[in-house]
Amino acid sequence: PLHAPIPNPEGRGNIGVELAVIPPLSCERRLVLNYTKTEDTNKVPLLPRPRMSFSFPAIHTKKAKIIPYGGFGYVPPLKIMETQNVIVSVEAGVGIADKQEKGLQYGLRGHATLMKSIAEIATPFTEDGETLPDFYMGSTFGFDAMLGFRKQTITPYLAVGFTDVSTFFYIDDDGVVVNNQDPYAGPVLSLGAQWRANKKLQTAAEFYSAPGLINTIRFRGSYMF
Repeated sequence: PLHAPIPNPEGRGNIGVELAVIPPLSCERRLVLNYTKTEDTNKVPLLPRPRMSFSFPAIHTKKAKIIPYGGFGYVPPLKIMETQNVIVSVEAGVGIADKQEKGLQYGLRGHATLMKSIAEIATPFTEDGETLPDFYMGSTFGFDAMLGFRKQTITPYLAVGFTDVSTFFYIDDDGVVVNNQDPYAGPVLSLGAQWRANKKLQTAAEFYSAPGLINTIRFRGSYMF
């Protein structure tokens, strides 16, 4: 999520940039064809992604208020470090807190992402072979249960959820389509903190884990409107 259960005060939004650290794969995980060839997957160590979210007017109850929100992230198809990527992400959720939005917060969110990459990933069979661009497409969708505690300007939070990952990989060297025979569909965990520096600036930092698959750190800075 890279935000607290309530990302913004009701009726307000933010727009900014997320930075995700992409951990490199080890040599062993990049070996293919019975350990005869190494794929070149460690091309981009850091992913910047423009992102925005908006919190709608609250639904008031006697003791609390319920704030629905939505978010959108987009990476345009710019060529960076020999790769061309397009990433589109959406989220929708609801956060619940007391009337002052302080103290305990909790909520639910759903999310989905579609990503496409064009790059020379599979590498030629020989050192002097022609380099051809491969095509990779991945999609994720899932949901999170979130818990946070806002104190003054900082809100530590925890998110636990489920995410499904699907992939498609076309290798241009030999026209082969490779489907992941062991796709990930399982639990995910996020532990982070959201800090509202002032009425216009908000930041967040988060540790994200899909157990057994990936651990990464993400940062976000945004302007509130």
